[in-house]
Parts: sequence; C-alpha cells; structure tokens
Amino acid sequence: MRARIDRHVADRGTGWVTHEAPRDVAGALGRAPGVVLLDCATLWLTNVMLGGDDIATETAGLIAAIATHPGPVIVVSNEVGWGIVPDNRLSRDFRDEQGRLNQRLAEAADLVAGVMAGLPLVLKGQMPVLP
Repeated sequence: MRARIDRHVADRGTGWVTHEAPRDVAGALGRAPGVVLLDCATLWLTNVMLGGDDIATETAGLIAAIATHPGPVIVVSNEVGWGIVPDNRLSRDFRDEQGRLNQRLAEAADLVAGVMAGLPLVLKGQMPVLP
C-alpha cells in the first residue's frame, strides 16, 4: 500500500499536497482549504468496514464533511457492482455497501461522471468547459 500511495503522489507532481486519512476524511478536509481530491471512497469504505464502525453513521459524517468544505471536493470511487456477485459474505456486503455509498455521494454531488476507457460519461450535471 505504501508503494501505491508513493506512486500516486509521484504521478500527481509537485503541485499537490497529500494528506493521508485512512478514515478521518473530515480532519483531512480541515487541513486542505482549497480544492480536494479524495482518492478514494472505496478504500475509505474498506477501512470503515474492517474497523467495525457503523457504516451509515460514518457515511453521513463523510457526506457532511464534504458538504461543508469551503472548496470543491472531487471524490474518486469505484463501481464494483457491475461484475460477478462474490461467493463470500464479506465481499457481497462490501459490494452492496459500496453501491449505497456511491448512491449517497452521487445524490449529494453537483456533477457525477463515470470514466470508462479513459473517457468521461456524465451521469449527473454538466462537465465544465475548460479553457
């Protein structure tokens, strides 16, 4: 995991500041007053589930922290429900909870875009026109 994080940091370049927050996204948002890239909600949910905390409470806290952040928050998340239904309970529970988390995040968001083969597909809102 350390190697993955280091690679993501290197790929983003020197203009980014990285705050590692396996679970405390609200705290990380408080340390980053501008634009935030939350990478990723799927890993955050994994940490919440494996930590044994109440998923609904933690999800509500995450969404509240995003909503009250003074700058834009871009959330990366994985759509894990398009594949085969896993054969074990933990994986099925995770798949279902990830779907619910994505729905809650999408409901609160102004823009929702899926990316497939490097191409964005806007599901909600309108993609901004860049100069």
